[in-house]
Amino acid sequence: MQASITVSRDPSVQYLLRIGDTCLILAQRLAEWCGHAPIVEEDIALSNMALDLVGQARAVLTRAGRLEAERGGEPHDEDQLAFLRDERDFRNITLVELPRGDFAATMLRNLAIAIFLELLWQRLEASSDTELAGIAGKAVKEARYHREHAADWVVRLGDGTAESKARMVAALDWLWPYVAEIFEGDGVDEQAASERMGPRWSDLRDEWRARFAEVIVEAGLALPAERPFRSTGKNGRHSEHLGYILAEMQHLQRAFPGGVW
Repeated sequence: MQASITVSRDPSVQYLLRIGDTCLILAQRLAEWCGHAPIVEEDIALSNMALDLVGQARAVLTRAGRLEAERGGEPHDEDQLAFLRDERDFRNITLVELPRGDFAATMLRNLAIAIFLELLWQRLEASSDTELAGIAGKAVKEARYHREHAADWVVRLGDGTAESKARMVAALDWLWPYVAEIFEGDGVDEQAASERMGPRWSDLRDEWRARFAEVIVEAGLALPAERPFRSTGKNGRHSEHLGYILAEMQHLQRAFPGGVW
């Protein structure tokens, strides 16, 4: 079995890993809908969105590996960062690693993450890191489509039948406690902001909430009350679900080191 790699703790590298890992793990969850969506059109749409997110993850992880080398660490490529890190070295937010859930849960999570990523990519277009700015210029268009697609479904389901509304209410109650983690500030964010690499994620909170709440209200739903619980995925302390995702995702590379198609 292939041994795990050690990744730099440089805050700017960690900032990039948070973005890349969040995109990568959400892509894995969306890919689970392939062949299982309620209609063929959604089967294709969700698969395409998963591919968009994989593309974003690849670009950001590649940049993270290069930055790591520039700052005196070991150089790693996108495949090494995706397939050869242990669970505690992943920096995705916990929200994206939660189980697939039903279609209502998937659309609600897609909405929450797409609004966040659209806001983040918009600001990263002005990043002092020119490579990251270039990635953001393409990714923001994809995030906008993801947000529009998810918003349409959240309104359709929330303002639909009694069954669809009940499922949306249940999904909102389940996922909402994990949203707060996205906007928790720390030294990684502060370093990125000081270097003008990217914004503090906490600075996106108010605009994210306004946009998310607008869709929720249109869907005939209400935001749940805030809770003290905070998940900690972006600091490497994950739920029990990430290990299963990584076991499936990393098996081939770990079993056959350096294998190529």
